Parts: sequence; C-alpha cells; structure tokens
Amino acid sequence: MKTNLSSQITLNRVSPRYYRPENAFERSVLTRLEKIPTDIYETPEEGANQIALEIAQLIREKQKAGRFCVLALAGGNSPRNVYADLVRIHREEGLSFRNVIIFNLYEYYPLAPDAATSNLNALKEMLLDHVDIDKQNIFSPDSTIAKDAIFDYCRLYEQRIESFGGLDFALVGIGRVGNIGFNEPGSRMNSTTRLILMDNASRNEASKIFGTLDNTPISAITMGVSTILSAKKVYLIAWGEEKASQIKACVEGPVTDTLPASFLQTHNNTHVVIDLSAASNLTRIQRPWLVTSCEWNDKLIRSAIVWLCQLTGKPILKLTNKDYNENGLSELLALYGSAYNVNIKIFNDLQHTITGWPGGKPNADDTYRPERAKPYPKRIIVFSPHPDDDVISMGGTIRRLVEQKHDVHIAYETSGNIAVGDEEVVRFLHFINGFNQLFNNSGDEVINQKYAEIRKYLREKKDGDMDTRDILTIKGLIRRGEARTACTYNNIPLDHCHFLDLPFYETGKIQKNPLGEADVEIIRNLLREVQPHQIFVAGDLADPHGTHRVCTDAVFAAIDLEKEEGAEWLKDCRIWMYRGAWAEWEIENIEMAVPISPEELRAKRNAILKHQSQMESAPFLGNDERLFWQRSEDRNRGTAILYDQLGLASYEAMEAFVEYIPL
Repeated sequence: MKTNLSSQITLNRVSPRYYRPENAFERSVLTRLEKIPTDIYETPEEGANQIALEIAQLIREKQKAGRFCVLALAGGNSPRNVYADLVRIHREEGLSFRNVIIFNLYEYYPLAPDAATSNLNALKEMLLDHVDIDKQNIFSPDSTIAKDAIFDYCRLYEQRIESFGGLDFALVGIGRVGNIGFNEPGSRMNSTTRLILMDNASRNEASKIFGTLDNTPISAITMGVSTILSAKKVYLIAWGEEKASQIKACVEGPVTDTLPASFLQTHNNTHVVIDLSAASNLTRIQRPWLVTSCEWNDKLIRSAIVWLCQLTGKPILKLTNKDYNENGLSELLALYGSAYNVNIKIFNDLQHTITGWPGGKPNADDTYRPERAKPYPKRIIVFSPHPDDDVISMGGTIRRLVEQKHDVHIAYETSGNIAVGDEEVVRFLHFINGFNQLFNNSGDEVINQKYAEIRKYLREKKDGDMDTRDILTIKGLIRRGEARTACTYNNIPLDHCHFLDLPFYETGKIQKNPLGEADVEIIRNLLREVQPHQIFVAGDLADPHGTHRVCTDAVFAAIDLEKEEGAEWLKDCRIWMYRGAWAEWEIENIEMAVPISPEELRAKRNAILKHQSQMESAPFLGNDERLFWQRSEDRNRGTAILYDQLGLASYEAMEAFVEYIPL
C-alpha cells in the first residue's frame, strides 16, 4: 500500500537540470543569485538521508581521532527524518553515539520539569532515547530555572559549549518568520544564548504542540545567532511549500535582522538542504529564464507570461516583442515567431480553464472544457479532511454541482474534535442538562452523571491534559451537527453526508498516528459504494496542521489499490484537487476555474458560518488573523482579479482546481 503518493505530486515538471546541474559551471550559472550553497532534493526523505550520512561520517571521524563530536540540534518536524535515519544507521550499521555531545538548540520557558511538550522531550522521542548516547552528554536549556537566574544560566550554557571545543555541527530549521532557533526578527547577529519573548507567529506555530495558544509559553531560551554561527558547519533544512518564501528570502535576499536566517549568509560553511517544494520560489526553479536557457513546456510558458503581465502591468494580448526581449524571454519569440503567437496560445489556454459547469455541461461540445459532458448527471464525492474544509475550499462549486442536478456526496474524513474549544462543550452540556431539567424533571441519570463528571474534569483540567474520550465524543458530535447543517443549507441529503472518522486522527492529541490500512479501507469502501464519476480532494498539502496531507494520502492510496484491482468505476472517474483557506493554486497550474457570483459567494459564506465552533474560538486559526470565511473570500476574489488583470474575464470570485491523474 502506497501511503505517500501526495509527495509525488509534481504540478510543474521541474527539469532535473535546474536542481541537479551536471557540472560546476552549470551550477554556478543556475545559482548565481543564491548567496548560500543550496542543495535541492526531490523528496524530504532523500535530503534528510544525505544529512544523516554526513552527521554519521562526522561522528565516526571524531571517534577515530578520540574526540567528542559536539552537535547542536533542533526539534520540530523538519529534522524528524534526519533523526530517523540516524537511529537506523545506529541499529543497522553500528554507529555509536558514545562520543557525541548534544546541545538542545532551544527550550520553551517556563515549563514543568516533566513537561511532555518540551523540545528536549521531542528530541528524546525522535533520537536520543533510541541510541547509545551517555545521558550526561545531553545538555538543554533549563525550562524551570528562576527568572532572576536566567542571565547567569545562559552565560554558563555558552561556557559549557566552549568547554567541549565549540560546536562541530548545528542542524537548524527555519520558522515562519525566518527565525533560526527562536531568534525572532530583530535579533542581533552577535546575540548569544538568552531568554527571548516569542512573537505571535512563533507562538501560533508552537501552539500545534501545546494544543491551544493559551497553553503555549510566551517565551523560550534559545541559542543566539552568534552561537549558531560559531559552529564549524551549519545545515539549514526545510521541507514543503509553506517554507518556500522564507527560503527564497534567506538564500537570495539581503542580510537583515528582519529575517534572522539570512545571517547564515555570513558563515563560510553553511549549507541549505531543501526539497523541490521548499525550493519552489527560488529563481532557478520558479523563474529559470532569468538565469539560464529553459526547457520550455506549456506550464512554464504560462508561468512566464503571467509573470511578464504582472511585471509590465499589461493583459496578455497587449504584450509586445519588446516586453519579451527586455525581460529575458526572447527564447519564446524564437520558438513562436512573435509575441502575438505566444499571447494567443496562452490566452486560449487560460480561457479554456474557465467553466460554470464544474461537473461538465450536458449536450455541449466539451473539446475545450475542463470536464467532460458525459455521463450526466455524475455521482460525485467531495472529500473533506475536517468537517468544514468542503465549504471553505469549494463551497461555491458544491452549490453549483447540486443546482446542476449532480448526485453529490460529502465525505468528512476526520471528526475534527480536537479543534473544538472546551467552552463549546460546556455550552452544549448546559443545553442538554437544561433540557433534562425542563422536560424530564432531571430524571435522566446518565445526563446528570455525565454533566457532573465532565464539568468537574473541565474545571480541574490543567495545561497539556488530554481530553477524556467522552469529551472528544461530544466535540465530534458538535462538528457533525455543524456539518449536517451546512449540508442541509446546500441542499445535500443527509444520507449523502458520510462521517468516516479515520482512525489515524483519533489520538486525542495534536500528534496523529501514521496512516494505516484501516484508514485506507474505510475510503475504499465508500468509493466502491458510490462508484463516483468525479472526486474532489484536498490538494492543500502545505496546510499548517498536516491533516490534509494525510487525508489526501488516504484517498490516493485507496484509488491506487482500486486501480491495481482494475476497478471499472475508476475508468470513468476524474479526480480534482482543491486548495483550502491558506493559499490558492498558482495560475500556471489551474486547470479548472469556476466563477462565483456575488450571491453565490454570500451563500458560500453562510455555509462556512454554520460551523460556529470554528469561528473566533477555534484553537487552530494559525498566524492569519482573518476568520476562515474572510480568508476564503479574499482568496477567491484574488483569483478572479488575476484573471481580470490578464484580460480574460471579470467575475466576483473564482474557485480553482487542478486535476490529479493516478500514477
């Protein structure tokens, strides 16, 4: 069973020549805008393996010389695969960690001594508990130290690093605000280990570990920029498109304290290791025509023309030969003969993505339409990772599909229970208890008992405590009720609402279980039952919580197994990927754009608002202060504005989709 098919989605077939140059000359040409040596790998696993091999080699070299190997290590998700590979090398190849000294890069402050959410605990779970390192060789900032002792403690932490001869190797990630460790924007280049107040973006990021923002510490003790730069070798790693903008600024931008990771440009032995997704904004990947001759394909041409339109402020059909020549695109003139020929091609390509019939228009010529006319009506499944992603991501398209008489099913893949605040549980408990009092004279003992039991637990609940199974069940019921209300509003029969409750999600914690056979089998059963002609699935693989990717992998794995078995229904099925509240597809990748009228956009907002528990009180709104309906509307309007600026058509809003073709 293939459970990582989403990682193989390549919207733009990037030529290996751009990220795996044949020789040093080619590399120097491609990377001339990059100020830090940067290695790009096709997958995070491939990049992580290379770093693990390098660390293992360093440890062995130090062992032969009879010296300590001093490592500064970060927590978080980015180095997880590196640590997994090191554990494998330890077990399978006998790599010993007896000579290794570990310095934890940062620690949240304050925390209880035994806090499961500490960064040190994460390092132990990922690496330290699985190798033969001497516990006395593990050093970490103390999250319990008294405030008036922090200054002296941090000074001693620096001295301890020096006592081992300094750092041999530092492995760091990059945060959403360009921080390394918790060196937030504004950190000085000469900063050393210190207590730092975390900014709002970093706390929001850390809240994924602590459950809610209220439970997240407001500060951290972190190695300073100067401490990190003192390491003999520094590796910065990043995976996924959510890190793409920070990587571009770090690697190609100026050195500035507004992006502390950019200080790594001043280090003479720093390397950036990223996957293709994290590299997507680098010039050699995103705009290769600015640094080299290109291997042109339709999507790269479309990307270049859209970029040229935005650069010149012109619609497609007004671009001239001069515009192409002055902006590094003369190759296209040589290929097509004139600007007019390229303009017409791209204009028609984009025009053909627009359709008001997302399920296909019956009795119409579908030669240039994104979806085929037949069969009509179609059986359709919309897979929604959480119980509101369907309306947030494609609420306008769902209404259009229903109005056009297609048989629409919504499959809610997870309960979404951990995203419900405790106050919502209390509100519903008050209701059911009041109902019991008013209409049954408090005669239902189950309600009386559960009301008292759950209220007591919530009153005594401490930071980091897991919800009981009863509380998680109630939170799941709240989200089911909201989803049903939204479906009813969109005229979808309740027997077409499927609550799959995939097991991987039901841990009660932020950290989920790996995708398993049970999850995939639940998806397969629904596919076999409905035998859809169209599937819509979350393509928002950079979502901040990771659930979207796992849910999408579950669907793709189920489809892959059905394909292996030669399922007849799959031969007449198309799969479309939508984006969520966080970002839109790049216009060069859009293959279907569904216009939304002002009335439809208002109806979409109303459907989103049915999910009341996910408005202001939702724990996982992320770094963006806009509510989900606001983000969604802004994104849909932004897509429509872009189409308008390119000279195509002027709509209130648009929802965009990319087709997924099973591998």
